Amino acid sequence: MSIELAEDYRPTEDEPFMNDRQREYFRRKLMSWKDEILKESKETLQHLQDENINLPDIADRASSETDRAIELRARDRQRKLISKIDSALKRLDDGSYGYCEETGEPISLKRLDARPIATLSIEAQERHERRERVYRDD
Repeated sequence: MSIELAEDYRPTEDEPFMNDRQREYFRRKLMSWKDEILKESKETLQHLQDENINLPDIADRASSETDRAIELRARDRQRKLISKIDSALKRLDDGSYGYCEETGEPISLKRLDARPIATLSIEAQERHERRERVYRDD
């Protein structure tokens, strides 16, 4: 079942929450984001393989190693992001996407559009962050 969406379609508060069009919009957004991350990862791997040269100067070698470490750390964050995207796609399939995991209330469309992997409403996220600040070790 394929749903037609106009290229300029944006979910609005005027339509039923998480209707077929909204779900398809967010599915496409998530898939596009995931594809972009995977493409960047392949480019990074290719770059790291191509760059595998032995630099005689110790400063150049140190700089190259630092760049590699930063790049790999960024890719690791993106790997975790892909896991969150996959989780959001599963929630789309099971019908729980767009609803706050803490309260069960709908997450605002603006929040979902800005952060399609969001699992908490803004209010619940703020409460969570306040609790984290109170209980974290300084």
